[in-house]
Amino acid sequence: MTTCIIAEKPSVARDIARIVGANSKQDGYLEGNGYIVTWAMGHLITLAMPEAYGYAAYKAEDLPIRPNPFQFVVRQVRRDKEYISDPAALKQLKVIRSCFNKADRIIVATDAGREGELIFRYIYQYLGCRKPFERLWISSLTDKAIREGMANLKPRSHYDNLYYSAKARSEADWLVGINASRALSIARRGGYSLGRVQTPTLAMVCRRYIENRDFSSVPYWKLSVLMEKEGVSLKAVGNTDYEDEASAQTALAALRSQSRLKVASVARKVGHIAPPLLYDLTALQKEANRRHGFSADKTLSIAQSLYEKKITTYPRTGSRYISEDVFEEVPVLLRKIGKTLSNSLNRHSVDNAKITDHHAIIPTGETPSSLLADEVTVYQMVVSRFIEAFSPDSEEERMQVWFTDGTNAFTWKACRQIFLGWKAVQKDKATEAEKKEDGDEQVLSSLPNVAEGEYLPVLDTEITEHKTKPKPLYTEATLLSAMENAGREVEDAESKKAMAECGIGTPATRANIIETLILRDYIRREKKTIVPTEKGLAVYEIVKDKKIANAEMTGSWEQALAAIEAGQMPADKFAQGINSYVGTICEELLSLASEQKSYPTYRCPKCGSESVGIYAKVAKCRNKDCNFHIFREVCGTMLSEDNIRDLLTTGRTPILNGLTSKAGKKFNARLVLNEDYTTSFEFENKKGKQRGR
Repeated sequence: MTTCIIAEKPSVARDIARIVGANSKQDGYLEGNGYIVTWAMGHLITLAMPEAYGYAAYKAEDLPIRPNPFQFVVRQVRRDKEYISDPAALKQLKVIRSCFNKADRIIVATDAGREGELIFRYIYQYLGCRKPFERLWISSLTDKAIREGMANLKPRSHYDNLYYSAKARSEADWLVGINASRALSIARRGGYSLGRVQTPTLAMVCRRYIENRDFSSVPYWKLSVLMEKEGVSLKAVGNTDYEDEASAQTALAALRSQSRLKVASVARKVGHIAPPLLYDLTALQKEANRRHGFSADKTLSIAQSLYEKKITTYPRTGSRYISEDVFEEVPVLLRKIGKTLSNSLNRHSVDNAKITDHHAIIPTGETPSSLLADEVTVYQMVVSRFIEAFSPDSEEERMQVWFTDGTNAFTWKACRQIFLGWKAVQKDKATEAEKKEDGDEQVLSSLPNVAEGEYLPVLDTEITEHKTKPKPLYTEATLLSAMENAGREVEDAESKKAMAECGIGTPATRANIIETLILRDYIRREKKTIVPTEKGLAVYEIVKDKKIANAEMTGSWEQALAAIEAGQMPADKFAQGINSYVGTICEELLSLASEQKSYPTYRCPKCGSESVGIYAKVAKCRNKDCNFHIFREVCGTMLSEDNIRDLLTTGRTPILNGLTSKAGKKFNARLVLNEDYTTSFEFENKKGKQRGR
C-alpha cells in the first residue's frame, strides 16, 4: 500500500518524511518506505474572481453577485496589468496530482487549523480526487509529536465541520468583499476596497483617531498633602477635582489652616495574585508589540519559524490553557529549559474545557540553535511566560488610607511585597509594569501602622494642575485587543473572556487584516501608533453608518463560524444570513450615488478657464494643457473645501491652526497663492513669507 502525505510547507514535509523513512528526494516530493510526502506551498487553490462568472464590468444591476456553485482557480499572480495562474503553483499542483494518483490513501498534514484544512480540501476538490484520507493533527513538530500523531491518525469525518466553517468563512469574505467593493466603486466612481473584517477594523481606527484629534482638553486642579508616620512619608491626594484654579486655591487656604488631618478609615488586605495565563497568538502579539515594538505580522512570522524549528508549539492558537495530559509533561519540559520549580506547580493555566483545536504556545523542550536575534526575543518571551505560569502566586499586602480635614477627603495608597512568586521570573520588568499601572501607589518594604481616628500632622500642602486626556490612539497591541472584543470597551475580565469568542477575525488572521489595511494605504504606522491615512478617513466617512463598518455584527459572524466548527449550526443557515446581509450592504452602498456631493468648479488662476475641480487629495485644473494643482494636505493639515475656495478666489486662506513643521513643531499661518502659482505661508504680525508647497 502506498500512502501520500501532504504537508503545508516543504520544511514540514521534510520533517515528516524523515520520520516515516521517505528519504529519496524527487522534484516536489520525497518517497520511500511505502510513503510519498509532498507539500502545498500555502493556498494553491482560491475562489475565482467575478470575471470567471461573466462579470468583468462594474454594473449596479449585476449586484449582488452570488456564485452558485463557487468556482476554483489556481492561485493568481500579477503580470504586467493582468492576473495569470502562478507558474510555481501550477507546477506543484501537477506534482500533487501525480502523488495522489500513485497513492492508495492520503494523510493530511497541512497546519492543524481552519486554514490548513481549507488548503487541503480545496486542492482535493480541484483535482477531483476520490482517494480516502485521514488527518494528522499535532501541536508541535518534534519527532515525538509526529510519531504519536502518525500512530493516532484521525478520520476525515472528525474535521468535516472544521472544513465547513473554513469554507463558509472563505465564501463569506468573497461575497462581502467583492460586492461591497464593487457597490461603493460604482456609487462613488472610484476604486474602493471593502471587506468583512477589514472595514470594521478600519472604522475602529478612524473612530479613535477622530475622537483623539477633536478632543478638547480641560484643565482641572487637585490638592495633595504630605504627612509622616513611623518615618514613612505619606503623600495623600485629594479626591476632589476643581474645575477652576480659584476654587482650588480657596480649598488650599482652608487646608493650610489645618495643622493635622484625621484618619477617616483604613483598609489593609493581603492578596494572592495568580500568574498570567500562557500565551495564545493574540496575547503573544500584544506583548511583543508593547515590549519590543514588533508588528503583529512580524510576531506571527517569528512564532511560525520557531514552530518549524521544533522549539515551540503551534502558534495559530486561540487558547491560553493546556490540558491535563500536557500538564503531566510540564516538569520534564521545565527541566529541559533549565528550570526546576521547588513548589507544587501552579494549575492556573490548566483547563481541559478551554482547549479548542490547540493548547497555548509553550516550549517543546528541544534545544534551540541558530536562532536570529528576534527569534531569541520571542522564544525567551514564551519560555519566561511558561515558567511564570507554573510558578506560585505572588503575595502582597495593599493598604489604603482615607484622610479628612472635615471638608475634603484625601487618599494614600501603598503596597508591600510579601512573596514574589511568579513575579521573580522577570522581577525588574514586573515592577516597571506595576508602576505604570498605578502611579499614585507607593511601593514600600514595610507598611506603617495607621489607625482609624488618629491624627497625623500636616508637613506640606500642594496644588497641582492636570488636564483631561483623550483616549489614546491605537497601538498595534491595543488594536488587537479591540479586534478581540469586536470594538467594545470592556473592563470586566469575565466579560472580556466571554466576548473574545465573538471578536472580529481570528488569532490567525488579525495580523493579516492590519497588514492588508496598510497595503491598501488605509492606515499607517506612526511611531508606535496606528493612524488612518487621508484615504482611510475618506472611506470611513462614506461607510461609517453602514452595516459593513459594524464591528459587533462582524463579531457575531465569527461566533457563527465557531458554531459551525463545533457542529452547532448548519453551514447553509450561515450562508443564508450572509447572502441576505450582502443584499443589504449593496443597497446601502449603491444608494450613496445619489448622496454624492457635486463639487463646484473654480476659475483657474493659471489658464483662466472655469476648470479647477476639488478632489480627495488635490485641487487641480481639468484643462489638459494646464498643470495647475494644489495638494490638499499641507504640513499635516487637510485643507477644507472652503480653504481651497478662499485660496482660489481671494489668494489666501484664513489662519490655519495646528500646522506641523518638518522639525515636528506646531505653528499657525495663512496659505497664500504666489504669482508663480506656488503657495507659501504668511504669518500674523510678521513680515515676509515662508515657502510652502
